[in-house]
Amino acid sequence: MKSFTLIETLIAIFVFTLAMGAVSGLILMAYRTQSYTWQQSIAIDEARKGIETMVKEIRMAGEGEDGSYPIEIAEDKEFMFYSDIDKDGKTEKVRYFLGTVNSGNQTQECQTSTQGSSCSVSFSNFLKGNLISAQVKISVDGDLGQNNKEYVDIYADGQKLATLCLTGCSDCTGTWQGSQTFDVTNFASDNLISFLAQGSSYVGPACPSPLNYTMKAKFEFSFTEDISALSHEFKKGVIDPVIDAGGKISYPSDQEKVSLLTSYIRNVPPIFEYYDQNGNKITDYPARLKDTKMMKVYLVVNIDPNRPPNEFELESSVQLRNLKNE
Repeated sequence: MKSFTLIETLIAIFVFTLAMGAVSGLILMAYRTQSYTWQQSIAIDEARKGIETMVKEIRMAGEGEDGSYPIEIAEDKEFMFYSDIDKDGKTEKVRYFLGTVNSGNQTQECQTSTQGSSCSVSFSNFLKGNLISAQVKISVDGDLGQNNKEYVDIYADGQKLATLCLTGCSDCTGTWQGSQTFDVTNFASDNLISFLAQGSSYVGPACPSPLNYTMKAKFEFSFTEDISALSHEFKKGVIDPVIDAGGKISYPSDQEKVSLLTSYIRNVPPIFEYYDQNGNKITDYPARLKDTKMMKVYLVVNIDPNRPPNEFELESSVQLRNLKNE
């Protein structure tokens, strides 16, 4: 019987080791590929379920419990609206947004009790990233019933924005009047913006008790910013309506409950597109708020753009039922 020499034995062991290494490498590569494909399929499934839920909620958008218009924010990668998403008979404020986008809102009021005087408010340190857009809704009340004489001039950082209640307002109603919304992005980019409400010389004297003011103004400031550190996280935020002791309904922004839908969204194009009742795409703001009747939702999913499989695209259209006849 012929036996192996030492050299032949070593060669056999070497060849066997190489073969086992190659087989192990193939098995490991196959396992990693299968694992990656599995993770990608999970990410796609998460995004698909998210977009199906989102479309259903957007379709049923309606007025907020406080009377707010159904659409509050309509950006390329953020959409905020009101909808009864849990069917409990109460309308929630809902926000879908990419991690690169963050929104906030603050409200301040001021008032004066002397004739023809002014009051002011300031918003500061509200940005964490780079400002995308900013708006302010301004409302007033007071001795404003005399057309063309009793009115309020509004200024942002010393520049005049508009005149409220030049016509169409009443004296001392105790409710907000003359509401207008303004784009103030250029003023707010330095993380500080100041507003001044100047009553005309005819605004006064003070409204009778219990109001006791000549003029008051409310500034509802909202903004959207870019925070690139979370660039691929698609999230959902929900705020439940809150009723205070006086029966006033609000949606406190600090009570927003945010959940992560998926971490692998790679959109360069917009996530949300907006269309009017004739199917024309809306690009201007704030026309997106008042003219939108239909939307398209588009997501690009890929857990690692540097390796296959390629990006997976999800797209859906939705008509806002409660807005289509407005």
